[in-house]
Amino acid sequence: MQNRISSFPPFIDEQSKILILGSIPGVKSLEKQQYYAHPQNKFWKIIFELFNEKFTEDYSVRINILKKNHIAIWDVIDSCERKGSLDSEIKNEEANQIPQLLENYPNIQAIFCNGGKSYKNLQKLLGKNFRIPIHLLPSTSPLHTISFERKFEDWKKVLEYFE
Repeated sequence: MQNRISSFPPFIDEQSKILILGSIPGVKSLEKQQYYAHPQNKFWKIIFELFNEKFTEDYSVRINILKKNHIAIWDVIDSCERKGSLDSEIKNEEANQIPQLLENYPNIQAIFCNGGKSYKNLQKLLGKNFRIPIHLLPSTSPLHTISFERKFEDWKKVLEYFE
């Protein structure tokens, strides 16, 4: 059987208003022990553009940008078996404790799912009519081949919670 991989701990604090959920870290992220570490993943580029910040590869600065803008990140899947980085290769998955996280951090006003896998899994976990709005956004993964411009346009929905 394939090796079992695990998600990272959530990045969240009491000031977090937005929760962004991926599925589970890819190979490059697991190697570097950093969220969205693959250089072609557009997550960080989108976040920096949304908040008019100067882009950097420095992970501590990246995390501080999230914190400054009250954004939490985590994954829907706690652990699974997977060959490579494709969500379609995920097998024998176990969910993260999203309901418990939301109970512990009541300031979360909206959840944004980074791609279809996290959205489908979250709906199974929380139900379709959960008390907090759940939004599906296009995956920032390089495997999701729509243009950066289209991804960015959809990701602007996040800003509605900052007005």
